[in-house]
Amino acid sequence: MKGRFITVEGGEGVGKTTNINYIESLIKEKNKSLITTREPGGTPLAEAVRGLLLDPVHRGMHPDCELLLMFAARAEHLDKVIRPALERGDWVLCDRFTDATYAYQGYGRGLSLERIAELEQLVQGGLRPDLTLLLDVPVEIGMERAGNRSDPDRFEQENLEFFERIRQGYLSRARVEPERFAVIDAGQELEAVQSGIRQALERLLDD
Repeated sequence: MKGRFITVEGGEGVGKTTNINYIESLIKEKNKSLITTREPGGTPLAEAVRGLLLDPVHRGMHPDCELLLMFAARAEHLDKVIRPALERGDWVLCDRFTDATYAYQGYGRGLSLERIAELEQLVQGGLRPDLTLLLDVPVEIGMERAGNRSDPDRFEQENLEFFERIRQGYLSRARVEPERFAVIDAGQELEAVQSGIRQALERLLDD
């Protein structure tokens, strides 16, 4: 793999969309060829799975079904988009990836982290992000922001305790892998948030 793989993670309402646009601009300034994508999604099939996962009509979906759908979409996404781009030497910027599965399905739903790790190895092999930017805000702030955007999807309808478990799961993963994660306080003014993002990206952009 010749390209670089950057993921952006965080719970609801942390400002991923705004900051992904900023990250795109930083990477393109360095004349890097860039693919921006998202999970679940990124291909027609994976986007169809995303629709199933987010649709409130499927509230009550079994957690194992949710987990397997996530990895099914990821397998397609890796095969059709992520791996080919990295092999071409492109940079890949992805809105959420497997850390979200650990956070949402593992910590949020209470599924076995070991089972998730087994699926991760099965679907991804040794592929992991070069850098994961974790945008972090207190749950109450994030949910207030998310509530101002649109009607809640199936995940956004969960209670605050669910999202607090997710936040703590993300932070736990960041503590275990500090060399990969950069935790950004996304509750700051936007200029300060983006300054932190820029600093985190510099080591890759200057290679």
